[in-house]
Amino acid sequence: MDEWTLRNSYESSLGEVRWDRLGDPTDDPLVLLHGTPFSSYIWRHTARAVAAPAPGVRAVAVRRSVYVFDMPGYGSSSMREGQDLSLDALAGVFAELIDHWGLTRPDVVAHDSGGAIALGALVDRGVPYRRLALVDAVSLPPWGSEFFALVGEHAKIFRQLPGPLHRALLREYVKTASSPGLRPDVLDALTAPWLGADGQAAFYRQLAQRRADLAYIDRIRDGYPAIDLPVLVCWGADDSWVPADRGRELAALIPGAQLHLIDGAGHLLPEDRPAELTAALLPFLNAPR
Repeated sequence: MDEWTLRNSYESSLGEVRWDRLGDPTDDPLVLLHGTPFSSYIWRHTARAVAAPAPGVRAVAVRRSVYVFDMPGYGSSSMREGQDLSLDALAGVFAELIDHWGLTRPDVVAHDSGGAIALGALVDRGVPYRRLALVDAVSLPPWGSEFFALVGEHAKIFRQLPGPLHRALLREYVKTASSPGLRPDVLDALTAPWLGADGQAAFYRQLAQRRADLAYIDRIRDGYPAIDLPVLVCWGADDSWVPADRGRELAALIPGAQLHLIDGAGHLLPEDRPAELTAALLPFLNAPR
């Protein structure tokens, strides 16, 4: 299994946030956001590649100081009953982190519901970015699989499942986010935070919360046409959770946004095609404005 540990801690308004920084701190900052039900683990390939380019790559042009974190209620960050996991609240924590890190206009790349958080922090809270890349982003309704809808509606019942049954259901659900399929060790890493009594409760808590976030999306989408910075929309062509048509619609709403579809990838684009995604991100992040 790829070793992935977040070495730092920040006490946010929603509890402890685990975070890390890769690369030279003097390089331009890049922040990577994960979504639901994942963690910063999905960004390990891209983070390492951009923080320390391979030999022969024009390192000065592509290298970044890369910030990664697990959102409250996810991964290695704090999980607790009653925790506000709304997209609005998580956008507030993201704004806190940008301030805590002392970043001014960082580049931001966001996956899944991390996209809604990054968009909300930008258009609703005025957090400034240099560039924004949105990867299979939750940004326009509808989103989510049939399982997502079923569990979100009956989360209290699913929370009572016996541990082994929950584990089996969880693994089958996460598998559907990938088009080519996940290696067993990767599937283990993606599902590990959601096991045990606390993890199981947190898993169904965040799925239920996402169903309650439609009003937030409706509010921030009105600000998409006013976005005035370079935006790249990347999408897995085989995404069954948030179909590529949502990506096309999102790119059409944001002035000047570029759209890049990647074949052979599902919703978990950073896992399914990490090299192709990173290759699409690098020229965008380094293009002059």
